[in-house]
Amino acid sequence: MSYADKYDAAIIGSGLGGLLCGAILAKEGQRVCILEKNEQIGGALQTFREGGQTHDTGIHYIGGLDQGQNLYQIFHYLGLMDRLELTRLDADGFDNIIFAGDEQVYPHGMGWDRFIEKLAALFPQEKEALHNYKEAVLKACDAFALYKISPEEQYDDMELLALSAEEVIASLTTDLKLRAVLAGSNMLYAGVAHRTPWYIHALIINHYIESSWRCAKGGDQIAKLLAREIKARGGEIHTKTEITAIHQENAQAIYAETKDGDKIYADRFISNVHPAVTLDMIDGNALRPVYKERIKNLPNSVSAFVINAVIKPNTSPYQNKNYYYFADDQVWDTTQSDERWPRTYGLFEAVPRHDGIHLEALSIMTYMEWSEVAQWADTEHTTLHEVSRGADYEAFKKEKGEKLLARVAERFPDLVKNIESWSASTPLTWRDYTASQDGSIYGVAKDYHDPLRTLISPNTKIQNLYMTGQNIKLHGVLGVALTALVTCSSILGRDYLITKIKQANEASA
Repeated sequence: MSYADKYDAAIIGSGLGGLLCGAILAKEGQRVCILEKNEQIGGALQTFREGGQTHDTGIHYIGGLDQGQNLYQIFHYLGLMDRLELTRLDADGFDNIIFAGDEQVYPHGMGWDRFIEKLAALFPQEKEALHNYKEAVLKACDAFALYKISPEEQYDDMELLALSAEEVIASLTTDLKLRAVLAGSNMLYAGVAHRTPWYIHALIINHYIESSWRCAKGGDQIAKLLAREIKARGGEIHTKTEITAIHQENAQAIYAETKDGDKIYADRFISNVHPAVTLDMIDGNALRPVYKERIKNLPNSVSAFVINAVIKPNTSPYQNKNYYYFADDQVWDTTQSDERWPRTYGLFEAVPRHDGIHLEALSIMTYMEWSEVAQWADTEHTTLHEVSRGADYEAFKKEKGEKLLARVAERFPDLVKNIESWSASTPLTWRDYTASQDGSIYGVAKDYHDPLRTLISPNTKIQNLYMTGQNIKLHGVLGVALTALVTCSSILGRDYLITKIKQANEASA
């Protein structure tokens, strides 16, 4: 494979974080090279074809894309907004929370006024609590200047970082059902009562309430558009290129080495893979053992089991909304793979590509712990390594899939009846395609008990080696985009980069 003699920046991993860093640096005049071990770029943005339908693997909807909102500003600066094909979700209930034994649907409306209006109609005695919830969320968001794409000085509010999501919500209302409804979309961050910080809930929920969208032709369009921008500015993207080592001298990264023995030289390197995996690549003793141990021992968020289904033609109406189901009102701590599995699921319908009316494909996601698939941990199955994991694994997926579908059928019997075919992904799939440890869907789990321990700096002790992606600051499309800004700010300067983003958006206002 042909590489340049030297790049300004070599980026390991083509997930959203790597692509965003590549696009930002290329836009600012740097020669960029992205190195991806798989055949397809994009990480969790990847899609696949099965049963005549295109299925998203990890990005089922996005928030913050109305003009002026945070993700819009980043995407507009990079030239994406005019080319993304998006569908706005139902403003009266983009997310809908449902419970076993309760026929009521509890909608999350789009925009704070509608959000409060819809829930106040169901909880008329809790209107003040809903307003207080809004104020608490916005106060948390205001504490993070970067969240607002603001040039203001960032400050670390330790009191805010140390607040529990469950406890803050509980402090706002005594109504147990409303508490469950307000936390009901916590699958967006794998909410755990004794661990999840309030700021994680607030930052993520707010940007979906501001505006929520589906990618009409799959999430991979984001990856393709970013790749196009990188290449148009002289950047290179090499797939089927697995990096196995980063060689350094005197705390300076010199080159990255591929599995085939090729060497890629650059002035700086950015790793978009899990920090623990990154540390394993680094030779020498530039990093202290205590630092390596801290990173490697950080707990990861749970993984997922996902069904991707094809629907019989012209049988089910498309619903432009999402559903989050719970087996009871205990919406926290539903991640365990025990006898009650699955206690929760998220149901996400794909935008129809034919008549726009009838559902064609959907995804159903629930949690699954790594221990469920640990017996097959030594196997790998990707488009480059199509190795069968055996009949036992296929039987396992079938059993779990049927159990999940039976749970969905309790609430949506006609929908399940109209499924023509389905396939399933497990924590092994997440691991193999996203290089996440133990198939973690949201990377390193943030913990309000010790918030700074689980916030990883993009800068390392190796002067020209940086990290980015969902493990560093925040996960999700918005979180990874903001983290990419943090990483690139370490290279370009924070004030410079934010000013360029603001200027690009002001020019089109």
